[in-house]
Amino acid sequence: MGSDKAGRLARTLPPAVLLFALYWVIFGFSAQDGEASGSLSLRISQGCVAILNSLTGGGFSEQMKTELALYFEHPVRKAAHFCEYAVMGGLIFGVLSPWRKPESARNGRFVLFVVLWVFVSGALDEFHQLFVPGRYGSFADVLLDTCGGAFGLWLCLWASRRKRRRLSGAVDAVSRPE
Repeated sequence: MGSDKAGRLARTLPPAVLLFALYWVIFGFSAQDGEASGSLSLRISQGCVAILNSLTGGGFSEQMKTELALYFEHPVRKAAHFCEYAVMGGLIFGVLSPWRKPESARNGRFVLFVVLWVFVSGALDEFHQLFVPGRYGSFADVLLDTCGGAFGLWLCLWASRRKRRRLSGAVDAVSRPE
């Protein structure tokens, strides 16, 4: 029993450390004032436009590159929200999954718990932004964050089920007499 618990703790530690680091990164981004935050999103958008320009032959004018970067700045910011929280959903799965039974009747509760965890994390992040100059809290961002977390959780559950099926198929193939 003791070695099983130690194994579970060992499997929980890496995603827990990464989850803590992700919270640190999200808090850092949220602590940026409105100008710094918008500047970062715009630089990323400009980089994406530069890649798009090179992939399409490099014919964009400077004005077109500027307009495209400004146009894509908001979607890039929202995609970043979604992706950060998708990673969070996956990491929370990694922290908690060693402690649950994969085929238990409590799967729905597990999913609900993880999604609520992500929702509360997103809400606290948006609440924090209320106190940062040039920033505001957005319930739409909380919902986007929650959707990202649910997507990350779904990916992990899907991969976990595939792995279990593959392993059970391999066990069946080995135990089947020919």
